[in-house]
Amino acid sequence: MTDGKKVTEKDILKIHKMVTRDTLENPSDCGVYRNRYVIVGNRLTEEVFFRPPSNEDVPKLMKALITWLNSAEAQAFDPIIEAGIAHYEFVRIHPFVDGNGRTARVLATLILYLRGFDAKQFFCLDDYYDSDRRAYYRVLQGVDQKTLDLTKWLEYSVEGVKVSIAAVKESVVRLSSERLRKAKKGQIALTERQMKIVERIIRDKKITIGDIAKEFEISRQAALKEMNKLVELKVVKLKGKGRGAYYELV
Repeated sequence: MTDGKKVTEKDILKIHKMVTRDTLENPSDCGVYRNRYVIVGNRLTEEVFFRPPSNEDVPKLMKALITWLNSAEAQAFDPIIEAGIAHYEFVRIHPFVDGNGRTARVLATLILYLRGFDAKQFFCLDDYYDSDRRAYYRVLQGVDQKTLDLTKWLEYSVEGVKVSIAAVKESVVRLSSERLRKAKKGQIALTERQMKIVERIIRDKKITIGDIAKEFEISRQAALKEMNKLVELKVVKLKGKGRGAYYELV
C-alpha cells in the first residue's frame, strides 16, 4: 500500500475509499477530499462536537500532515505517540465529508505497523474508540487550540493501544488454547488445570515445576504428574536439567 515505508496522499485516499465503500449517501464523496463545509455533532440533539477547518484549507493541511509523518521529527517519536499525534491532527483537519474517524484509526494502525509495531495484523483500534463516542469527542474537544497541548489526548490514545493490545493477547491465548484442544488425529483431552498451565506457557513462553506448584497450590509431585501428562500428549516438552529445567510448548 505504501511507497516504501512512507505514508502518501494516495494511501490515505485509498483507505478512505475502502472504509466508506457503499456507506456514503453520495458515492462521489468516497476517496476524495470534501468540497463543502461540515460540522461534527449529534443530528438528533443538534449538539455540535467539533468545527473543522474550511474545505478550502484541507489540501494544504493534509499535505503538511503527510510531510510531517514522513519527517525525521516524526520518526524520532515513539510509534504510539506518532500515531496518536497523526490521529488527532487528521480528525482535526477532518478532510472528508464522512468516515474521518474510521480513516484516522486505520491510518494510526498503519503508522504503528510501518514502525514495526506489528501484532500479526490482529491489531485494531476501532472497538476502543467506538465504545464511548462521547468520550472520544470530549477528549478531542479538550485540546486547547492556542497551545495545542495534546497531553490528555495522547494519554487517551495510548490507553486505546493498551486496551487493544490486551484484546489481541486475549484472542491469541484463546485461539491457541482451542488449537491445542484438537490434534490432527482426534481430540486432546485436557483438564481445566492443564489448560491453565498451557495458557501460562503461552503467556510466559515457559514454566517450571515450582511455578506450577506455587500458582495452583499443589505439591511438586502433583505438578510433575500434570506435566508428565502434557509431555505424554506431546503438548509440551522438557528443556534443561535439574534446577534449570523448564517446560515449553511443542
